Amino acid sequence: MQESTVTIKGQTTLPRDVRAALGLTSGDRVRYVILDGEVRILKARSVKELRGVLARPVQSPVTLEAMDEAIASGAAASARPDP
Repeated sequence: MQESTVTIKGQTTLPRDVRAALGLTSGDRVRYVILDGEVRILKARSVKELRGVLARPVQSPVTLEAMDEAIASGAAASARPDP
């Protein structure tokens, strides 16, 4: 378990092992996520770095027209009253 001290200004130094685990270098930004009383520190990523994160190699890309059709179909189905 790693620890660091919080200064009077609310600053702290991330321990070397934490920086290494997150792949942080000087100038990188971090995000803090608070969940159920715990804080998680994540390396902030730019939108450009997220390209391809959701790619599925076995599935071909879907066109905007196909997406619009699927949305319209779902909306029509949910607007129909249950029998």
